[in-house]
Amino acid sequence: MSKRSELIAKYADDLKSKCKITPDLALLEKVTIGCGPAIYNADSETVAASDPDEVERVKTNFLIKKLGLSDGPKLTEAINAVVDTYGRSERNKYRAVVYYLLVKHFGKEAVYG
Repeated sequence: MSKRSELIAKYADDLKSKCKITPDLALLEKVTIGCGPAIYNADSETVAASDPDEVERVKTNFLIKKLGLSDGPKLTEAINAVVDTYGRSERNKYRAVVYYLLVKHFGKEAVYG
């Protein structure tokens, strides 16, 4: 099993066990691939949801640039909703899982079509 396949399995498990969501594995794989090499780095594979700079990066680089959404309070609200779904106390919020949940939240699966 490749390293990426192992990570996708780990992310799918997080979605099932921590978020109580049955993942669309094809979409999860595409989102994971879209994260690029960030998923292989211990620091960048997770999202520090308590860091305002990190939340701003997710908003700017993913929601606005990648998903093509317009800036506004609904983006921050969505990030907060996703973090609540994942669990605020959950120490490791994997970037691919957060991005997957945001794609589903905004119904932007077509971006990865």
